[in-house]
Amino acid sequence: MEHWNCMQPIVKGETVVLYMKTQVGVDDFNRPIYEETVEEVGNVFVGVPTTEQITNELNLSGKRLSHILGIPKGDTHDWTDVVVEFHGRKWKTFGFPIKGNTDLMPLSWDTNVNVEVYG
Repeated sequence: MEHWNCMQPIVKGETVVLYMKTQVGVDDFNRPIYEETVEEVGNVFVGVPTTEQITNELNLSGKRLSHILGIPKGDTHDWTDVVVEFHGRKWKTFGFPIKGNTDLMPLSWDTNVNVEVYG
C-alpha cells in the first residue's frame, strides 16, 4: 500500500495552447516572415496575481498583469512574448520568464511567466 502524506497539497496544472512563431524566411524588404504553429502544453499552473503585483506591474511597465503562469520543470518552449490560450480566451505573455533553481522548487513548476489580456 502506498503511503500518502495528508499534509502535501494536491496541486495540478492545466493544459494551455501555445501559439509559437517560427521564422521561415524573409520578404523582399528583408523583413522576417513567420509561420505560426500551435502546441498544447500540459501541467501549466494558472495563477492569479495579488492586487499589489497588478499595481506594481502597471506602474513599472504599463501592462495589466492578469495571470501568472507556472511552467513545468523541464519545459523547453520559448514563453517570451507569445500568445497562449486557456479558460476559453487568448492571452499574451510579456516580460521575460523568471526561472528559479529547479532543485530547490518543491512542486512541479520552476518558471513564472506574466500574462496580459490579448486583443
